[in-house]
Amino acid sequence: MPAIGSLVQLILECGDPHELARFWQQMLDLPPATGDDEWRTLEWAPVGRLSFHRVADYEPPTWPGGGGSQQLHFDLLVDDLALACARAEAAGATALTEVLDPGPKAWRIYADPAGHPFCLVSVPE
Repeated sequence: MPAIGSLVQLILECGDPHELARFWQQMLDLPPATGDDEWRTLEWAPVGRLSFHRVADYEPPTWPGGGGSQQLHFDLLVDDLALACARAEAAGATALTEVLDPGPKAWRIYADPAGHPFCLVSVPE
């Protein structure tokens, strides 16, 4: 069965589109974002675009549980978990957990500067 459509853009709500675009630009090694103070966009080939939209009175998602919802969650596959964690923290990520399931398949949960959770996942070849 053919697809109904194709994914062209993922949009994250946030309080500061510039900050969040810079963070994800570093995390995904993408070219600089374009846009304005309300809307920033990263070109993410071959996926499409990753955009950041300013929302008045933005409230970050809560993880785990809590009063809000998770809204969206990225899993990033990495070759070296320790190095990826260090780079994520240097870019502005906040660790939400310690390393989970230490061993060949380990991961760690972080929040981006707007509070969206994401995982760095190390999977052996």
